[in-house]
Amino acid sequence: MRKSAAWMTLWDDRILEIINDEGSGTATELADHRYIRVSRSQISRRLKKLAEHGLLQPLGNGVYVITDTGEDYLEGELDAGQLPEADEEPESSTA
Repeated sequence: MRKSAAWMTLWDDRILEIINDEGSGTATELADHRYIRVSRSQISRRLKKLAEHGLLQPLGNGVYVITDTGEDYLEGELDAGQLPEADEEPESSTA
C-alpha cells in the first residue's frame, strides 16, 4: 500500500504511474492522457513538485522520467511523508 505525503495530490499518483508505464512524460502529453482530468499548467506544477521531492527527474525541454525513489513509492516500499521537504538542504557529511 502506498503512503503519500501531505503535500501530494490524487493526481500525483496518476502522473507517476503514467510516466512509469510510458518511460517519460511532459505536461502536454499528460494533459492529453485519458486518465488525467486537470490542466496542463496544473500538471506542470505537479511535475516540478514531484521532481523537487526526488520522485521524478527532469531531463530538459519539459520531459520527466521516474527515479528509483519514485519507483519505490509506486511499489509501496517508500513512505513519501519521510522524504525531505523540497526547501530542505540534504544533510552533508563533513569529515
